[in-house]
Amino acid sequence: MKSKVWRSIDLFAGIGGIRLGFERAFNDEISTVFVSEWDQPAQKTYSANFHDAFNIEGDITKDEVQEKIPPFNICLAGFPCQAFSLAGKRQGFNDDYKGICRGTLFFEVARICEKHKPEVIFCENVKGLTIHDKGRTFSIITKTLKQLGYQVFARVLNSRDFGVPQNRERIYIVAFRNDIDATDFRFPDPTDSTKTIADIIEEKPVPAKYYLSDQYLRTLRAHRARHEALGHGFGYEVRSWDDVSAAIVCGGMGRERNLLIDTRQTDLTPTTHIKGEINREGIRKMTPREWARLQGFPDSFIFPLADVHSYKQLGNSVTVNVIEAIARNIKQILDKPINRVSETKSADKK
Repeated sequence: MKSKVWRSIDLFAGIGGIRLGFERAFNDEISTVFVSEWDQPAQKTYSANFHDAFNIEGDITKDEVQEKIPPFNICLAGFPCQAFSLAGKRQGFNDDYKGICRGTLFFEVARICEKHKPEVIFCENVKGLTIHDKGRTFSIITKTLKQLGYQVFARVLNSRDFGVPQNRERIYIVAFRNDIDATDFRFPDPTDSTKTIADIIEEKPVPAKYYLSDQYLRTLRAHRARHEALGHGFGYEVRSWDDVSAAIVCGGMGRERNLLIDTRQTDLTPTTHIKGEINREGIRKMTPREWARLQGFPDSFIFPLADVHSYKQLGNSVTVNVIEAIARNIKQILDKPINRVSETKSADKK
């Protein structure tokens, strides 16, 4: 008997990390029928890796864009996290940026799912979502999903427990439509907590451009000293190869908190414009490919743009390994011979 192919939509898609995790778990039993991502550089990276017969749509808040969404079974939505991040201002549903209230973009997910009633809604966000506004923001999200007719499951998981050496805690929300028998759904247990930075290091010496200049290194050290004097403890960090990385994030902090000592490169002639010379201590930032490995992306995944875009896109992305582990458990529920509550009740009466 031919297996059912579940139709999915990829909202706030970024570079496709959530989609990739679900495709790994579902194999050829899932088909993406709609993609939305407003950031054009991210669109280019997405298109370089996923070759769909349709165009990536932009602003999902527009009615004319939502009207293009075909029927679907699974909604994938990594809705923007800046409004809830522990590193940001945490304005939540009041956060406004470039005319778009990012904190309320979740409600666009709700609006779409209210119309199409998919079997599953999957969301990912920063851990700070759970405590924003003393938990009221998260309560509103779960209450909204329940009012739409869904059973809601949520858990904070750490990427380091799923085969990548990155200390990255995120909240994952899985909502099953009420007619789905999801009583057996569980979030995955840790699969592999043994990986270290040594497992994601580039195999060959990396180019000199990734090594810090001596002047930049002095600036970082002075910056950390100032913060330590104030009792803040903020600053750059050099990671041991047998350690795990801090969470990779957008901006310089994500790179500065995950520096490495790597003395394999012997040609330290500057290839970019820097102030001073390249440091002689072997201190460098991780490469985009190393970041990609920290997020569980395969080496075959293409990053067609300049490093500055790749770092941003990976810092904004998800850990594919975690998504895959959750998706496998979702698939187990959907694959039940009787996976409707109504059908189960009918069977019980016979």
